[in-house]
Amino acid sequence: MTTSRPAGPPPTTRRLTTAQALVAFLARQYTERDGRRHRLIGATWGIFGHGNVAGVGQALLESAQDMPYLQGRNEQAMVHAAVGHARQSRRLAAHAVTTSIGPGATNLVTGAALATVNHLPVLLLPGDTFATRPADPVLQQLEVPYAGDVSVNDCLRPVSRWFDRIVRPEALVPAALQAVRVLTDPAQTGAVTLALPQDVQAEAYDWPEKFFAERTWRIPRPRPDAEALAEAATALRSARRPLLVAGGGVHHSEAEDALRVFTEATGVPVASTQAGKGSLPYDHPCDVGGIGHTGTATADDLARTADLVIGVGTRWSDFTTASSTLFQDEQVRFLNINITAFDAHKMSGLSLVADARAALQELTAAVGGHRVDAAYEAGYGRAKAAWEQRVTAAFTAPDPDLPPTQAQVLGALDSLVTQDDIVINAAGSLPGDLHKLWRARSADQYHVEYGYSCMGYEIPAAIGVAMAAPGRPVWALVGDGTYLMNPTEIVTAVQEGVPVKMVILQNHGYASIGGLSETVGSERYGTAYRHRADDRTFTGAPLPVDLAANAASLGMRVIRARSVRDLREALAEARAADVPTCVYVETETADTVSGPPAAQAWWDVPVAETATRPSAVKAREEYDRQAAARRRHL
Repeated sequence: MTTSRPAGPPPTTRRLTTAQALVAFLARQYTERDGRRHRLIGATWGIFGHGNVAGVGQALLESAQDMPYLQGRNEQAMVHAAVGHARQSRRLAAHAVTTSIGPGATNLVTGAALATVNHLPVLLLPGDTFATRPADPVLQQLEVPYAGDVSVNDCLRPVSRWFDRIVRPEALVPAALQAVRVLTDPAQTGAVTLALPQDVQAEAYDWPEKFFAERTWRIPRPRPDAEALAEAATALRSARRPLLVAGGGVHHSEAEDALRVFTEATGVPVASTQAGKGSLPYDHPCDVGGIGHTGTATADDLARTADLVIGVGTRWSDFTTASSTLFQDEQVRFLNINITAFDAHKMSGLSLVADARAALQELTAAVGGHRVDAAYEAGYGRAKAAWEQRVTAAFTAPDPDLPPTQAQVLGALDSLVTQDDIVINAAGSLPGDLHKLWRARSADQYHVEYGYSCMGYEIPAAIGVAMAAPGRPVWALVGDGTYLMNPTEIVTAVQEGVPVKMVILQNHGYASIGGLSETVGSERYGTAYRHRADDRTFTGAPLPVDLAANAASLGMRVIRARSVRDLREALAEARAADVPTCVYVETETADTVSGPPAAQAWWDVPVAETATRPSAVKAREEYDRQAAARRRHL
């Protein structure tokens, strides 16, 4: 015999469009780590077209009090701004980005790749073609002869950590939950894409009320395996010349204090990747600066003789390993601490798949009382002091009334900033100079995006960073090549009143690639911003462009600096400004006295194996000599 239960109240529902439901859901998602709670999606960037204006656009209008809207000018730049915000927020907060279908959606691809390469969360909400196919094709639809369900948004699949297309309203519930799961997973996070067909965005559905309940996603700190930890401790105790390489995972985990405790207890020197710079302040006795092709002589010399290399939160890019030529000791071993198993198992070393902070704390305890030999510690201390003298020489301008070199621009800024300032860069010759020379004073002062090294990142990223760190001076350092790639978000900074500070270094071309071109035998071909000469090469007069006037035309306050003395005054004025301000300076070519030190380690850029021009023949000989030092660590 079965018994019937009394009927309860019917489940509560709310009738909303798919877009309205998504916005309401996102506004109620939170993260929590170490007892601190953060709103996950703090704002949505958007440019509206026919593919999202009536869906997501209308939903954002209705939810303006719950979901702030930020008006962008370029879809790629909106992603960069969101990524800058996520990095400054230690991946505990993120932004969403909505676009129309068509070019608006495909413009997201570069930004999505940057986010995923750097393991930084961003939610992408591109419009899509009609799910119901009332007409076929519709405007901006890509017709694929072999598949009816493909749209241009499928370009986002390989650069997203999670991708879904919402072809029915009810499919949003599991898709949205999966999207937030990935965004908040420290091992899997990156770009997450929910493609939204424009008809489905506007379709109404009765949503369960529970879908809109507040959810808090706890960010875990996985502990290392006990046996692996014991093996790591044994390896460290037996090492004569250990070196720790701090990667971006140190910052993502907020492991800086744990790293400081570890290195002060053991005396192990700490080098840093581009993403890890600032893990220790530059004046800490154990900080030996950047490592690899753009690193310091101190760090690279230690790497060549290290018998144990401890990588913390690094993915071992070619710049870090000097294209597998840097670590030359025959007995060198690697110990990788990484929350991502994929990265932890690189270099064929010992692996601690764990949160960086948790692993460093437990490793410190496991080797309690152990310290490196005093002579080793004293040796790298002397080398560090010698390198600082080289930095000071590069930063110093003998005649303040002459135009500055690029290194002297950094020196002028270095003399002005405090630990509150944040310096942003991504591409060109500046990342190399910054990695070698910049004196990071705080854990988040140095913000160089070098995982994807994307020209055009700096200006929009500065806006995202400033929104995450209100009241702090935020500097976007850009060369003329980068500036011309993507200056449009200056308008957004002006509109939102975000007082970013931009420094444009005008050197009339792609200086970084020009230098590389010369070393690989390509003779700087096609890298200068100049008129064509009679022989059709770009070796004529510099182009008559005025980037300062361009920045001013977009609403930015501009200060021109013609000398080192002018520059110092201009930077101070910009730092104090409460409106978006640009300092424009033409730089002189660095010489052997005032320029930055040359690369301290190799980088593999293949050179033509056969050529008729002597420059390429000579470059190939040097390439073969350097490549002979490559090794696989097995």
